[in-house]
Amino acid sequence: MQKKTVLITGASSGIGLATCQRFLTAGYQVGIIDKDPLPESLKGAEQEGRIIFVQGRAADEKAASELVTRMRKDWGSIQALVNNVGVFKKIHLTELGLDEWKEILDTNLTSYFLFAKLSAPDLKKARGSIVNIASTRALQSEADTEAYSASKGGIVALTHALAISLGPDVRVNCISPGWIDTRDPSEKKKAPLKPRDHAQHPAGRVGEPEDIANFVHWLVNEEKGFVTGQNFILDGGMTRKMIYED
Repeated sequence: MQKKTVLITGASSGIGLATCQRFLTAGYQVGIIDKDPLPESLKGAEQEGRIIFVQGRAADEKAASELVTRMRKDWGSIQALVNNVGVFKKIHLTELGLDEWKEILDTNLTSYFLFAKLSAPDLKKARGSIVNIASTRALQSEADTEAYSASKGGIVALTHALAISLGPDVRVNCISPGWIDTRDPSEKKKAPLKPRDHAQHPAGRVGEPEDIANFVHWLVNEEKGFVTGQNFILDGGMTRKMIYED
């Protein structure tokens, strides 16, 4: 029986790494693209033939095409796509150059379009699923995040556009995480979050990458065939809490 396959962009750390590990645990074969090297924790799965890795930028059409082509050649299909890659920069509006604007939009939004386009034929045959990782920054902002917020808002809109264009064969949804502690374990141990950080969340804690990874896996599951075109906010309830200054 052919194994299930998923392509994940930006899986060397944080949410992407947790998502990759979640799908490996579920028995998937995983294609990965990342500008950084493959983490040591994933090299065993690569040696076993369970991972195809391309080191490159997700918005680079040549690198993106290489990964899609290798997955088709070695595994026969792409059954799910998780667009996760992202870059965050805080730059004052008057200092934000056009090159930096384009870099953030290319990484955070254009790459999502590119991989949806390249993998669409496979996803249609498999009646597969796309999950895009947006952010609560698509709905609310802090100062000096124009490029990042614009890219995340674009992901939400791209999601429902793709859901209409690719449906009913392909389901397309997105997740907007809130505060997720994506630091590595050593950093978390060295500088633990403060009680007030957790207290801001009605759920009682800051999120972990595994919270998002588990929901991504849930959305990809073929039993969720009636769920498409949606933006799911996973923030521990933080954006529902009214904040007043004393």
